[in-house]
Amino acid sequence: MALPPSMLQTICFLYAALLLLSSSSADPIRQQYVVYMGSSSSSANGGEFAPESAYLQMLSSVTESDDGGEMGLVRRYQHAFRGFSAMLTEDQASALSGQEGVISVFPDPILKLHTTRSWDFLESMSGLSNLMSSSNSSSSSSSTSGHHISGVPSPRRDVIIGVIDTGIWPESPSFNDEGIGEIPSRWKGICMEGSDFRKSNCNRKLIGARYYGTERTYNDNKTHSSKPKGSPRDTVGHGTHTASIAAGSPVANASYYGLARGTAKGGAPSARIAVYKACSEDGCSGSTLLKAIDDAIADGVDFISISIGMSSTFQADFLEDPIAIGAFHAQEKGVTVVCSAGNEGPQLNTVVNSAPWIFTAAASNIDRDFQSTLVLGDGRTFKGSTINFSNLRRSRTYPLVFGAGAASNFTPISESSNCYPGSLDRNKVAGKIVVCVASDFSISRRIRKMVVEDARGRGMILVNPEDTGVPFDSGTFPFIEVGGRYGTSILKYMNKTKNPKGTILAAVDVPGYRPAPSVAYFSSRGPGPLTENILKPDVMAPGVSILAAFPPKNVTGTVPAGEKPSWYALKSGTSMACPHVTGAAAFVKSVHPKWSPSMIKSALMTTGNLCCYTLIIVMINLSKLEPIF
Repeated sequence: MALPPSMLQTICFLYAALLLLSSSSADPIRQQYVVYMGSSSSSANGGEFAPESAYLQMLSSVTESDDGGEMGLVRRYQHAFRGFSAMLTEDQASALSGQEGVISVFPDPILKLHTTRSWDFLESMSGLSNLMSSSNSSSSSSSTSGHHISGVPSPRRDVIIGVIDTGIWPESPSFNDEGIGEIPSRWKGICMEGSDFRKSNCNRKLIGARYYGTERTYNDNKTHSSKPKGSPRDTVGHGTHTASIAAGSPVANASYYGLARGTAKGGAPSARIAVYKACSEDGCSGSTLLKAIDDAIADGVDFISISIGMSSTFQADFLEDPIAIGAFHAQEKGVTVVCSAGNEGPQLNTVVNSAPWIFTAAASNIDRDFQSTLVLGDGRTFKGSTINFSNLRRSRTYPLVFGAGAASNFTPISESSNCYPGSLDRNKVAGKIVVCVASDFSISRRIRKMVVEDARGRGMILVNPEDTGVPFDSGTFPFIEVGGRYGTSILKYMNKTKNPKGTILAAVDVPGYRPAPSVAYFSSRGPGPLTENILKPDVMAPGVSILAAFPPKNVTGTVPAGEKPSWYALKSGTSMACPHVTGAAAFVKSVHPKWSPSMIKSALMTTGNLCCYTLIIVMINLSKLEPIF
């Protein structure tokens, strides 16, 4: 009897599924794992690190003979700690974890980047205005004199800061080496060349640059290196920004298209910078971060600044966290590691990089804001936080429309009022200023702005009941963010007026902003899920709208008419707070060269000004600075 066509199709489908499952089991999935084996000083063979052959032998013990080149070492850690990374199956990783000398084996995680006036603000709050800048500029990098400023010895040690990030834009004025002495003889690092980066891009300020490709050692005991693609050059901007905050040279008359104009400088302007490009815009491989930390320690840095972290939702324990592992061994070698706390606030238990030996930085605002003005058709004005370079004028107004009133067909009001992607009708939005409500926080301000812009809107008013106080950079697109009280008044005006109109003016500086310092809305809060008995973050430092160096980018919609791409940008995040702490700690090290990482951390924490939420903001008073234990 012939089978019905439907049953025949079902049998064929089940047979194909069985074949697929059989094929999958025969060819298990490989992924990159990190095999951590502890301190280099604990090497069983008495040497500083295990030879490649020892690692290859370990790999061969858990693999089949026909694995061949599949099992090459991807990375090898050989300076401050031992271990390697390799492509393994889950079973192979499990077998390796049971071998003698192996502390932990874990999948290679992908970590994310955490993306001026700030230093003047810190100095004025400490009561020691111009101390840091004066003492840095008054002595050369090799100064050993007993010269004092306000009872404080001038810096007498070359401090080297390693920045692990997205690279650097070496042509920035913030990295010029004018007035800086010769490179310290203890420096052992290199300046790697790349497709768009030459050794001449390094100088007495930027003394080292590395980037990472793929290097594998196979069972023939030969190292096969594929030439790394790219260079240490920063095309993202995150690394350039953070490096200049920590140790940028003073640059007069810096600004972001006229906003935040003043002298841009780092916390330790005389310090040297070494960059380790371990990240891209998509994130950072944990195994590469470990390699960068290992290299930085061997190169001779005094500090490592890492504005990177894992998601608080998927935090690993310290034996499977690449930053915690690397920072532990850095501390052993006398290198201070400063990390960002994360941008997942204001929820509790969201802090990352919370290992006790890491110096963890939360973010605060400073006494400056950027605000735009909304002018309604009836003449009333409202101030709102924003960074925009609107070309609209007070003399001309534009129709206002609420997102819910401009919904596309079959779109729920809840989505159109929040300006969801695809929720607005172009015919109802074109040429108008759209009012959106931020009641759904899963949609970012950038996405909402792009939705309105794509629908040919003339501008956007975002009503945010939370009133985060963190300005959003909308470029040349007219944008303003207001709180719930102002938002209610604007909506009432629109409901009562037959043809509601308004205009959005360009942003301006607002000096003397209060309250400041206060914890930034986005800054991750403690306690740390793995360290509930240890308060984290450790300190708080400026991280809202910080002016610092940035690669000049001529991206449509970001450069005001008649302007050239800016060498500086205003960015917010604990990524910006981290290098502020690094710069402050580096300055302390330059005055007290024999202090250990714990002493520097203790001194900053116990002499800082007490602030909100059990955080301490870095306000250095060097005349009272002592390590307290």
